[in-house]
Amino acid sequence: MDERDIHQRINDLVATEHRLREALQAGELSAQEEHAQLKATEEALDQAWDLLRQREARRAAGQDPDEAQVRPAPEVEHYQQ
Repeated sequence: MDERDIHQRINDLVATEHRLREALQAGELSAQEEHAQLKATEEALDQAWDLLRQREARRAAGQDPDEAQVRPAPEVEHYQQ
């Protein structure tokens, strides 16, 4: 997955977040359903941003950015911002 693909994934996930919030407001989802789906979406978004940062760091260090890998959500979720 290259940077263009990662950016598209990020855009898709942000759109999903918006749809979930709209569905909650429209009464199409319960708060529990929205929360669970939103949590999964936010984790995937964090993973995508992390992958993008890994690729940038590898490139800056003269390494192959294609060797960057998606890290598990629990690992990415505990990084300091």
